[in-house]
Amino acid sequence: MSLRSDSVARGSALVERERELALLEAAFEEAAAGPGAVALVTGEAGGGKTALIERFCADRTGSTRVLRGACDALFTPRPLGPIHDFAADVGPRLTETLSGEAAPYEVAAALLGELRRQEPTVLVVEDVHWADEATLDVLRLVARRIAPVRALIVLSYREEALDPSHPVRVMLGEVASGLALTRVVPAPLSPDAVAQLAVPCGVDADELSRVTGGNPFFVTEVLASGDGSIPSTVRDAVHARAARLSSQARALLEAVAIVPPQVEPWLLEALAGAEVAALEECLSAGMLVEGPSGAVAFRHELARLAIEESLGRRRQLSLHRAALATLIEPPTGPPDAARLAHHADAAGDADAVLRFAPAAAEQAAAVGAHREAAAQYARALRYSNSLPSETRAELLERRSHECFQVDDMDEAIGAMETAVALRRPYSDPRPVGRALATLARLLRSQGRVEQAERAGEEAVALLEQVSPGRELAWAYAAQAYLRMHDSDADGARAWGTRAIELAESIGETEIVIHALNSIGATAGTAGWPNGREELERSLQLALANRLDFHVGRAYYNLAACATLARDYACGDRYLEAGLGHCVEHGLDAFRLYLLGNRAQAALDRGRFTDAAEDAAYVLRATQYVTAINGEALRLLALARARRGDPGVRELLDEALSVPSPSELQKRGPVAAARAEVAWLEGRMGDVAGETDEALKLAVRRRSPWLIGELACWRRRAGIAEALDDGAAEPFACSLRGDWRSAVERWTGLGCPYEAALALADADEEQPLRESLELLQRLEARPAAAIVSRRLRELGVRGLARGPRASTRANAAALTARELDVLRLLADGVRNTTIAERLFLSPRTVEHHVSAILAKLGVRSRGEAVSEAGRLGLL
Repeated sequence: MSLRSDSVARGSALVERERELALLEAAFEEAAAGPGAVALVTGEAGGGKTALIERFCADRTGSTRVLRGACDALFTPRPLGPIHDFAADVGPRLTETLSGEAAPYEVAAALLGELRRQEPTVLVVEDVHWADEATLDVLRLVARRIAPVRALIVLSYREEALDPSHPVRVMLGEVASGLALTRVVPAPLSPDAVAQLAVPCGVDADELSRVTGGNPFFVTEVLASGDGSIPSTVRDAVHARAARLSSQARALLEAVAIVPPQVEPWLLEALAGAEVAALEECLSAGMLVEGPSGAVAFRHELARLAIEESLGRRRQLSLHRAALATLIEPPTGPPDAARLAHHADAAGDADAVLRFAPAAAEQAAAVGAHREAAAQYARALRYSNSLPSETRAELLERRSHECFQVDDMDEAIGAMETAVALRRPYSDPRPVGRALATLARLLRSQGRVEQAERAGEEAVALLEQVSPGRELAWAYAAQAYLRMHDSDADGARAWGTRAIELAESIGETEIVIHALNSIGATAGTAGWPNGREELERSLQLALANRLDFHVGRAYYNLAACATLARDYACGDRYLEAGLGHCVEHGLDAFRLYLLGNRAQAALDRGRFTDAAEDAAYVLRATQYVTAINGEALRLLALARARRGDPGVRELLDEALSVPSPSELQKRGPVAAARAEVAWLEGRMGDVAGETDEALKLAVRRRSPWLIGELACWRRRAGIAEALDDGAAEPFACSLRGDWRSAVERWTGLGCPYEAALALADADEEQPLRESLELLQRLEARPAAAIVSRRLRELGVRGLARGPRASTRANAAALTARELDVLRLLADGVRNTTIAERLFLSPRTVEHHVSAILAKLGVRSRGEAVSEAGRLGLL
C-alpha cells in the first residue's frame, strides 16, 4: 500500500513492490519503443493493485501521457464508463464519438487514432471485472490493434471475481492469444514487511500478519485505526478507523458510500452539506481521496462497501432519494439515466425507475452494451405491475431482444412468451402477430421445432386478416427462416419471395436482406453455387445500409455453403473478407462462426492440428454464442479422432446436447462423425445405429453431401444400399465401387484424407500402399493402422511405420502455425498482413519468421521460400 512517513494511510512509499514495478517498467519501455503491449495487474481485493498502478503512473509524470479510467462497482454499470473518464484528456475525436450513439468499433477506432497522435502513452483501465459489455468490446478491439501504437495498456482486475465463463476472462483469453502479455500479480506482504509497518505503531506484527494474511489494504486499515487492537475482518477494521472521525465526517462518509464510484462536489454538497472541515478530516484520515476534478471517492471499494452495509434502511433511502433529486438536474450536461435508475431503484421510487431505467437501457443498447440494457429492462419490469398491459409487453419485448443479443435464450423466450400473452386480449392483431413471429425465431434457435412452427403459423394467420404491412413482411421472413433450418429450399424460396415482394413495396430493406439470406443459405446447402446470387445481394444491401448483424450472417452463409461443397478457393475468399470485416466492426459472434467454418475447411484439407486449434479457440470464446458449440465440439472430436488423440466420444456426446435450430445440421454431421469414430475404433456394428435416423433425414431434405458421407460410412461397415443417386459425386463414385474416380475427384478438390479413404476402399495392394503413405503423411494414425492391417492380411510385409515423432510434421519440424506463416511468405505477404490474416500480433509473426529461418538454416525470407520448395513444404 501507499504509505507516508507521517501517516500509514497516506504514504507514498511502496513496500515489497520492487519486482512488480520492474515488470511494469520493462513492459512500458518495450511498448514505448514499439510495438504496443498489454499488462495485466491481477490479485485479490485489497492486494495492492491500485497502489502499484498509482506509483507506476506517478513515475511517468512529465514524460508520458497517462490516461486512467475505472469501471463502476454498480449492479448495472455505465456503458463505456472508463472511456468517458479519460476522454477529455485524449482528444476531440474520441469526445465527439462518445457524444453520439457510436458502436464499440467506432469508439475503438477513435481511441486508436488519438493514441497515435501523441506517443508514448500509458492507458489504464482499473477493475475490469466490473466492466460493461461495450467497454470490454472496445478493450478487445484496441488490444488487437495495439501493435502499431507506442502505448502500454494496463488492465487491473480481481482474479477471484472471474469464473471460467465470465466475459472478462473470455476477453482476456482473446487478448492473450494475439499478444505477449505482461502479467503482474502483487504478492501478499511478507511477515518482515508487515513488521516494518507495524512496529512503529506499537502493533503485534506476528498477530497482524496472521490475521490479515499480508493483505495490504487490511494491514493499512488495522494500523490506521490507531487503537492497537487487531480487528478480525476488513469490515471491522474500516469501522474502527471511521469511529475516530467526528460525527460530521462520518455523515459525509455515508453520503459518499451510496454514490459509487465517486461523488462530484455539487452532489456531495446536496447530500451532506460538504463542510470543508469534515471533508478535510476524511481526506487527512485517508478514508477518502480527491480526484483532479474535485470529486471524492473511497480509497478502496472494500471500505465503501463496509460503510454502505452499515447504514440503516431509512438512512439509505434518505440518501438515495436526495441523490436522485439532485442528479435529475445536474449543473452541467444532460442527466445520466444509468445513475438515475440506480438511485431510483435503491430509493424504491417506482415512477422514477420506470422513467429512467428504459432510457438507460436504450442508451446502453445503442453503444452495444446489451447485458447492461437487458439488466435495465429487468429493473423496470420489477416495478411495472401498475403499467398497462401493452406498455409492459413492450418492455418485455425489448428485454427479450437484449437477452437474445447476449445468448440468454431462456430469458429471451420467457420474456417474449409473456409479451404475447399480454397482447392477446387486444383487438389489434398486429402487435401480437409481430411478437409471435419473433417468438417463432427464438424457439427455433433452441431446437423447439413444433412450438416454433405453431407460433409462426399463428403469426401469419393473424396478420393476413389485416392490411399488409411491416409486421406481415416479418412474419413471412420468419417462415422463410424456419424453412431454412428445415433445409427446405422450395419452402424458403416461396416464403422468402413473399416477404421480399411485400417489404420492397413498403421500403423495408432490412426484411429484404433477411429473406434473401434465408433463401440463399437454404439453396446453397442443397448444392453450391445455388443461392450465391441471393447471398451476395443480401451482403451488398447489408453493407450499404450498415446493418452489421446481417453483414456477418451473409459472410458466414457464403463461406459455409462454399466449404460444404468443397469449393475452398471461394470459401477462403469469403472467410478472409468476413473475418476482416468482423474484426474491424467488433462482430465477435459471427467471427466465431467463421472461425468454426475455417476449422471445417482445415479438417477437410487434412490440416488436423489447425482445425483443432480453431475449434478449441471457438469453444473457449463462446461466451454469448453457444449455438456454435455443437459444431466446434464435433470438429475438435474429429481432429482428435483422426490423429488418434483421446477424449473423442465425450466431445461428440456433448455436441448432441447443444441446442440447434436445425435438426439436420445438428444430427447429420454428428452422426457422420460418430460413424467415423466407430469405424476407426473397429466398432462396425455400431455404425448402423449411429446413422439410421440421420440418413433418413438427409434423404428427406435432399442434402447430397451429407447423404454421401453417411452412406459411405455405412458401406465401409458392410451395409449394402443403393444411395449413389442422391449423393454428391465424389461419394457417389465410392458408393458405385469406382474408387479410382473417387480418388481423382477428392484429390482435385484438395481433400487428401477423403482421397486416402477412397484408396482404402480398394482391395488391391498398390492403392492400399498409396493410402497408407498418404495417411501417414497426414498423421492420421488410426486410419493408417486399419490400412496397414488390411495390407498385412493380403500378405504384404515390411511396411513402413511412418515418420518418427520428431519429423512427423515435416522435414524441418515446423509447427502448423509456422507452416501457415511460411505459405504466406511464399506469396510475398508482409508481416503486418500475415498478422491480420492469421489473427496474430506482428510481434508473434516476427517470432514465427525467426523460428522458420532458424529451422531451415537460412538467413532471409527469400532463402526460406527456396529451401521450403526444395523440401516439398509448399
